[in-house]
Amino acid sequence: MRFELEATLTFSGKIEDAVEDIDQIISNANSDLLKRGAPKDVDDSGARVLDYSVDEDMLHLIIESDRYVRAHDGILRLKKKLNEKMGPEYHVGIRKIGVDDYTIEFELEREAKHDISLPFVDDIRLEGEICKINISGLTEEQLSKNYVDRILNRIEEKVEAQYYEGKEEQWELLEQSEEKEMVWDEDPTEVMEEKGWIKRGPTKGKWFYRPKAAKILKTLEKIAVKEVLKPLGFQEVMESVMVPFEVWIDTGHMEGIPNEAYYISEPSTRNPEEWEDIIDEIKITQEVPSEKLDEMTETPKAGFCYAQCPVIYWSLRNETISDDRLPLLLYESTVPSARYESGGRHGIERVDEFHRVEPVYIGTKEQLVDLKKELIDRYKHVFENVLDIEWRMAKVEPFYLQQAGGKHEEEETDLGTVDFEAYLPYRGDRKSSEWLEFGNLSIFRKYTETFNIKSQTEELLSGCTGIGIERWATAFLAQKGLEPKDWPEEFKSYFGDMPDGVELL
Repeated sequence: MRFELEATLTFSGKIEDAVEDIDQIISNANSDLLKRGAPKDVDDSGARVLDYSVDEDMLHLIIESDRYVRAHDGILRLKKKLNEKMGPEYHVGIRKIGVDDYTIEFELEREAKHDISLPFVDDIRLEGEICKINISGLTEEQLSKNYVDRILNRIEEKVEAQYYEGKEEQWELLEQSEEKEMVWDEDPTEVMEEKGWIKRGPTKGKWFYRPKAAKILKTLEKIAVKEVLKPLGFQEVMESVMVPFEVWIDTGHMEGIPNEAYYISEPSTRNPEEWEDIIDEIKITQEVPSEKLDEMTETPKAGFCYAQCPVIYWSLRNETISDDRLPLLLYESTVPSARYESGGRHGIERVDEFHRVEPVYIGTKEQLVDLKKELIDRYKHVFENVLDIEWRMAKVEPFYLQQAGGKHEEEETDLGTVDFEAYLPYRGDRKSSEWLEFGNLSIFRKYTETFNIKSQTEELLSGCTGIGIERWATAFLAQKGLEPKDWPEEFKSYFGDMPDGVELL
């Protein structure tokens, strides 16, 4: 790994009279300051100033370095040392650091399959497993915020992602129920729509659930809470539907799903007088003037809930949980989730807005491994004894985790993710058709570290297990049909009587 940085330090006044002192500072830095952190047993390791020149109020530098003390870190060290000397003696300070050109050469883990590009990077040249890049124009703030290191990491990620393009997620069957007798082989969404139980929503990818369908969904939610969560001690919380970008950046969602998020814009003002022109046009045209609305709304700073767990973790940022209250078991069920599915929508099981019960758990590894077993047992009880559906469980490693640094979680057998899948008769036979993923369960290290959630004495892990109500409904209704006479007795005891519904002429 080799770095060569050409940069300009601009001072608050002329520095031509300070050339001798600058020379001494640079000489000392080359032998000490720019070597700190580099191994002493490696010759010429660290960073060093190759050349410099003074021009009125500017100091031009060329810094060369290796991986141990990177040139962009070296110039920040040098700035501090120069200010310590130049301020008291010459009454000047460094006002700005400008990157004129930054050339970096490093080795990739494997050869790129095709060219890549990145913001902030002028040029990326890929020659076998060697990558050479040029950067210019970065500010001091961007240098200090590790933009350069993140650029290098992102190049590695994008090259690695090329080897997963088009791949399915890794999948390993763990357990499967016995084959069940299916009541029918029709798509429940289509039949419910024909019967008037559901209606396509006023915007794409949404549904309106009339009384009969709504009661099925609410019954499944009740079963999930009473049969899975309450027996294990989960407590309910409530959160906002709006999630600020800072939370998604911390959890990784902002870089992982920006193409799937729904974004929220605030009005730039609440003053009715400033909205009068738009109101007038709406009254006259009965249409919303999009361009004018754009001018009156702020750039989005938040998104619609993608999953409830990020805000739950955020609520515990920098908190210490009492050891005798571990594991902490919480769930949220009031906030719907929104995900832009584009052309991937189908039925009520793949929509842009859906309803979930989102349990989150935080505890020691031993506690969460035990909890995982208990949760799986509770789920199996519901699938077998309450819903009586045909299901299977698989260990998965989604492709986006494989190529984005999540794999280390999977190397620990007890961590990672399992999916619950259900057979859908209307999709075809069991062996060749696609089963529906209608639930999952994960344990990870990431979020307790990211949000600095601690206990008094123990290292904490976290996890969640998503319960998508529309997915549960599809799994159940696809196998059991829409007639209560065909439903299992345990489910009917929760459901009660079928509502009268809505009669339309």
